[in-house]
Formats: sequence, structure tokens, C-alpha cells
Amino acid sequence: MADMDRIDRAILRILQEDVNVPIAAIAERVGLSQTPCWKRIRKLETTGVIEKRVALLDPQKIGLGLTVFVSIVAPNHSADWLATFAESVTAMPEVMDFYRMAGDVDYMLRVVVSDMAAYDQFYKRLIGAVPLKEVTSRFAMERIKSETAYVIA
Repeated sequence: MADMDRIDRAILRILQEDVNVPIAAIAERVGLSQTPCWKRIRKLETTGVIEKRVALLDPQKIGLGLTVFVSIVAPNHSADWLATFAESVTAMPEVMDFYRMAGDVDYMLRVVVSDMAAYDQFYKRLIGAVPLKEVTSRFAMERIKSETAYVIA
């Protein structure tokens, strides 16, 4: 964020709240005319600060009521194993988040599925994809907070 000024940060805060705010309204709120505001937004997109614009859905309302946090310990840390593992996991549509971790586990996944039977099918595909040393599944009982907006100072 070193090359972003207060106006860029204000634009990002607005867009994180509602990406459908018209350019004219954003421009007015940040003190610019429409064309310079639009150019700033385009620059934020082309530089990758804004990755994409999406609609956020309620998983329960679309039949995806089970969230599972899956921690994985790798059997080895070779580049070949990681490449195969990463390719396999990223191809699984149930995996919403996939992180390489520091600490007592090597990888953490957030998996969203319809129910336990769907998770069992996912689990079987996961353990069949590559050798794994340890897999631990933690089932979310309730989503208390879920945010998509980052704090932008």
C-alpha cells in the first residue's frame, strides 16, 4: 500500500462495503470527478489490488450447510509432492480456502459441502489424491462472524 494515497484507500473501503456503488457516488465521497475516480479504480484492478468483483452468498440458503476445517500433515516436503498436492486440492470445488501453514500442521483447508455424506465423498477424494501423513477434520457448528472486508488504515 506504499504507493496508494488516502483517496485510493477510501475508494477501497467503499468498494469493500458495496461494489455496486456508482462511480459518481464514489467520486463524490472521495472528492474527485468521475473520470479520475474511474481511472484510479482501473489502476487498482490492473495492479491486482482489486482481485475481482463478486456476489457474496449465504451458504445455508444455497444448500451448503456444512463447513469443515481440515488440517493436513504432509508425509514429506518435496517439491514434487507439493505440486501434485496443490494441483489436486485446488481442483476440488468444495475447497474454499487453502493455506500452507507454520506450526504443527502443514496445510489448512476450509471446505464447504451440503452435508456429512458430501463431506465423506470429498474426504475419500482428498485422501486418494496423494499420500498424506495425517488429516484432521473439525466441523463448524455455527458461523458467528464472517467478514470479507479488510481493515484499510
